[in-house]
Amino acid sequence: MIRSWLIINIVTLLVAFGSFLIRPRDIPWAKHLDRPRWLFFEPAIPFIWVAIFLAGAISATLVWEADPNSATTWFLMGIYLLVEIVTVAYIPATLRSHSLAVGTVLGALGLLSGAILALMVWPISHWATLFLLPYLLWSPIGTYTTRRMIDLNPDAV
Repeated sequence: MIRSWLIINIVTLLVAFGSFLIRPRDIPWAKHLDRPRWLFFEPAIPFIWVAIFLAGAISATLVWEADPNSATTWFLMGIYLLVEIVTVAYIPATLRSHSLAVGTVLGALGLLSGAILALMVWPISHWATLFLLPYLLWSPIGTYTTRRMIDLNPDAV
């Protein structure tokens, strides 16, 4: 029998590959956008997201192990999946639409769905909720950054 942590990590990895749905012709648009001066940590962002997705997978595994195969657990796995899909959709959707507003909306939607997930997970596993904290702390930073970039690039709305 395949272990739950392995399945959850494989699904997380497969969904994360959705960020590769970037068209090369959209990259120059993003490179020419003005960024806030305080965004000095931009090269670290991919590594930060890897850590956040790993923490989310650990959280999902803890929830699954607490009550495997129950309807509630399957529902929560769907919410975990939704949060990851919305998060991963940020870059391809923003680049394809050439719209920072799309990124801001997706960031806010991810934060909202992540917060709801954390509230739903808390009664099942406090540890699982704690592993969602990196997402809940970083997501507003990304959303705020994208919103600030709208101010710096009004033609990229």
